[in-house]
Amino acid sequence: MMNDLSDRIFERTARLAGDDALRRLAGCRVILFGVGGVGSWCAEALIRSGVGHLTMVDPDAVDPSNINRQLPALVSTVGRPKVEVLRERLLQVNPAADIVARQERYSADNAAAFPLERFDYVIDAIDSLADKLELILRCTPRAALADATAPLPTLLSSMGAARKMDPTLVRVSEFWKVDGCPLAASLRKRMRRAGRFPGRKFRCVWSPERVESAQPGGTLMPVTAAFGLALASLVVRDVCCG
Repeated sequence: MMNDLSDRIFERTARLAGDDALRRLAGCRVILFGVGGVGSWCAEALIRSGVGHLTMVDPDAVDPSNINRQLPALVSTVGRPKVEVLRERLLQVNPAADIVARQERYSADNAAAFPLERFDYVIDAIDSLADKLELILRCTPRAALADATAPLPTLLSSMGAARKMDPTLVRVSEFWKVDGCPLAASLRKRMRRAGRFPGRKFRCVWSPERVESAQPGGTLMPVTAAFGLALASLVVRDVCCG
């Protein structure tokens, strides 16, 4: 019965990408750090597209201020861990998916607890600048430091989605080509100050838009969701067409 249901769930995906691509998606392993305004929509899109293995990492519980833009945030879920709410929802989308919820904060102190070499893709939707930088540098070591026996996963990173209102301006670029994004600029400043830089290129989702009249931290769901959907699309297209 489950196989029949799975076939029906992903029938339209198979029509578009083909059965072989659907099998590759089912075997794809993704770890997603941050399931807020960007990451929660990314998680939904990954599972609805057929990705079979998703680990979600986020320390936070749902807060009323999340309701304007985050998928797990409802009046009824306030106070519950975001990753747990999302896992329950995503298993209703695809009960056969392997979905792991880790209510933890990724940082330099506990980085070893996340064996990134077990995944095909690492998606960074972290808000904390220090933790974001640590994850980026860990995923992009210089060739001399990379362990040839443990292939590195592909890193995809979200830059700043705050103070923006137009989702049609969202774009994808290599990190050093991101221009006009304050978050990317802050990351580069920290890299230069510490003398630590990515050892390989990685793609980012970002937008050059900045609403000058907006207060710091102001965010809108159409933009954050567009960031998340773009990140998921990069994975899906890479697996299907790469």
